[in-house]
Amino acid sequence: MGVTGSNLVQGPAILYYGAYQAAEPADSAVATAPASAWSDLGGTDDGITLSIGREFSELSIDQVLYIIATQPTKVDPVIKTSLAEATLANFAKAMNGGTVVTSSGYSTYDPDITEANFQPTYFALIVDGWAPGSAKRRRVIARKCLSIESIESAYKKDGKFMYPVSMRVHYIDSSTKPFHIVDAT
Repeated sequence: MGVTGSNLVQGPAILYYGAYQAAEPADSAVATAPASAWSDLGGTDDGITLSIGREFSELSIDQVLYIIATQPTKVDPVIKTSLAEATLANFAKAMNGGTVVTSSGYSTYDPDITEANFQPTYFALIVDGWAPGSAKRRRVIARKCLSIESIESAYKKDGKFMYPVSMRVHYIDSSTKPFHIVDAT
């Protein structure tokens, strides 16, 4: 059996949040934390998942039993996690905006209810995790994201209060890829 043990990957990742079109770290800096344009979203629970949903359309004809061809019709990359640090700043990110104000002894959150809310503010994400190889790092840069999950959090005596988030990765233009993955070698 030709198994290379160092190609097996296990362990946590760090999720960073940045403005849409924030300066991306160089590929050569894959093993170092991103610059100050990126903020760590803190602890997560149950991992960080990159899901790439794909849909296809089958082409068939009456005279042949087999499918003649299959054409892609949709690609839907989504980054999912639960933000375990239940701050108002993280809530605002899960809600794609709003206003957080910190004062002496308290903080507040107010949602954006203006017409501007119909034109969402996109953001970028970086997932820094492990790559194949001995102690090597992998970085996933998602360049244009929007939180699409309904926010449902519970206060429970035997569980954490968290913000579940699903952040869809969107098309930008014909010369900019929606996401980029780099592995340290």
